[in-house]
Amino acid sequence: MKDVVVTCFLACIGLAMAVAAIAADASYLGTWKVTGATAAPWADPKQKADVTEQTRLIGKAVVFKTREIAGPEPLACKAAHYKEKNYSADMIFQGAFEEMKSKDRSVDPSKIAASLGFTGHGIKTLETGCEIDFHFVDATTAEIGLNNTVYTLKKQ
Repeated sequence: MKDVVVTCFLACIGLAMAVAAIAADASYLGTWKVTGATAAPWADPKQKADVTEQTRLIGKAVVFKTREIAGPEPLACKAAHYKEKNYSADMIFQGAFEEMKSKDRSVDPSKIAASLGFTGHGIKTLETGCEIDFHFVDATTAEIGLNNTVYTLKKQ
């Protein structure tokens, strides 16, 4: 009987540690706010930005829940399946910088990423299983690409 109690106790501790580890890794959970927008580096400078969309999104809250993202469309997602990955600069924004480089060999994806605030070789990216991936500049700043605009989100 004593062995069963000890085994159950150890199993509970292991489960609690696993849950804590998962929760610790999910630093993206919580409320974020869309704080700014800038023309995406890949955007055609001859085309005007969609000011209507920017006005609709800037200042709005985006809430990352365990299995859902609440917020304005198209940022909302009813069935989010999160995966954290480290992307190289050429892979962020769905490979837009790599596409730029394929058209112009002088383009340096790392320099373009740095102009948006990204540093280092591994850019933490949250794949959501929905329309938009979130790329983290740091623990409290994320960026998304949408319709030739890069939006900045700040953790609240």
